[in-house]
Amino acid sequence: MTQDMLLEAVVIPVADVDRAKDFYVGLGWRLDADFPFDNGFRVVQLTPPGSGCSVQFGTQITSAAPGTAEGLYLVVSDLAAAREELASRGAEVSEVFHPDSPGAQFRADGTGRAPGPGADDGSYSTFATFADPDGNRWLLQEVTTRLPDRVDAVTTYSSVSDLAAALRAAAAAHGEHEARDGGKYDENWPDWYAEYMVAARAGTELPA
Repeated sequence: MTQDMLLEAVVIPVADVDRAKDFYVGLGWRLDADFPFDNGFRVVQLTPPGSGCSVQFGTQITSAAPGTAEGLYLVVSDLAAAREELASRGAEVSEVFHPDSPGAQFRADGTGRAPGPGADDGSYSTFATFADPDGNRWLLQEVTTRLPDRVDAVTTYSSVSDLAAALRAAAAAHGEHEARDGGKYDENWPDWYAEYMVAARAGTELPA
């Protein structure tokens, strides 16, 4: 049987551990650990809200130059709201953009980017970026509808805001469903919501 391999921590290189710790705590990330040792080794771990993966940094933890981590993804269901919250907490977040050429979201100089969300609903193609005090660069990506086979069969939501966003999307879609049915009240709306939310999470065909 294939063993589960859970990606639970990613190391980022920083020059000033306390400065980096203050920055990420200020963003609202959960402080999981700060363990210093007599030999100079120190590890700090923080977890973004709703994330199953944490970040670690410290002293004697990596030989990478500070600020060289790039393309670190933070996936959100509402990019505008996430951008506003990060900015209110002190992060310098870019404007919302979509790649005008393949891979432009990873270019540090910002070339190849077009303003605003991507085509259609912008899922997977709408981005913003920010960096920590050392220059490690984070990429915010909006995902509103998962592509097929991108999530396990069990439907889960990583946070209250993630679930709330799914409910709002289902409510909007259900309103269109009722309108197509002559505006008649749908007594079975909980079943329709459930079907829509499971399908949206799994990336399968949505109910009409």
